Amino acid sequence: MKIGYPCINNSIGCKSSRTFRLRNYSPEKLVEIVSGNLECLHRTLLFNIENSIFSFRITSDLVPFASHKVCSYNWGKHFREDFKRLGDLISKNKIRISMHPDQFVILNAQKEDIKFNSIRELQYHASVMDLMGLDQKAKIQIHVGGVYGDKKTSIERFIKVYKTLDNKIKNRLVIENDEKSYKASDCLYISSKTGIPVLFDYFHHRLNNNGEDTGELIKTIVSTWKRKDGPAMMDYSSQLHGERRGRHAMKIDLTDFKKFLNIVKDSDADIMLEIKDKEKSAIEAVKILKKEKLI
Repeated sequence: MKIGYPCINNSIGCKSSRTFRLRNYSPEKLVEIVSGNLECLHRTLLFNIENSIFSFRITSDLVPFASHKVCSYNWGKHFREDFKRLGDLISKNKIRISMHPDQFVILNAQKEDIKFNSIRELQYHASVMDLMGLDQKAKIQIHVGGVYGDKKTSIERFIKVYKTLDNKIKNRLVIENDEKSYKASDCLYISSKTGIPVLFDYFHHRLNNNGEDTGELIKTIVSTWKRKDGPAMMDYSSQLHGERRGRHAMKIDLTDFKKFLNIVKDSDADIMLEIKDKEKSAIEAVKILKKEKLI
């Protein structure tokens, strides 16, 4: 069982998600920003290794505007050795990597331009992982998308678009349940039609479910992950007290996290903490897993 956190480390003094305004785009500016982002990602991974954090979600902003039509520069070729260095570090230390495109990636969109741009964005994410030489266990997670007043039709549209995707995307794509539109049961239905693994978001499930037994549901979800996909991935967070429903906690609720572990401890899953203080909560979670002999 591996613990991770998403995108940003607040302890090391840099961010791998630096970007710039589209109107300021130039190949020189792109190279400058990406150089810094890749170096910061390297520092982040070293910090994580030192603290026994062996899962990490890489920011989608690693290469700004990579999927935009303005970007004609071959950044993959320019940074080939840098990506290889990162991939070697990841593989050597068996770090579980994921990426999570922004909410504008909607495969079941009704508008063709949104669908087209979404696929381009997924191609970019897959390219990052390919350049690092990562195997199929490195995943790109997305939500199912919009409902558009007809969930059944929207689900079928997702399935239809998914089946047209290039294998380099299909091999990495997973879907997660959300807090409003698509429950874990909806994702399982899509998985039964496509073979796509389901990433279980525990916090979202508590906000949007069918009253299932969570333990039994998780067993079914874990079965959607094949050997080539690696252990199942799960997202964990809890409610920020006193804030709107669905707001992620600022720091880990150790009592709640232990209850979650008790449910998933036999699943051999890798857990991503979607908690605001990032690496601080991840370090606390690692301590618990070590104490419980889960790592």
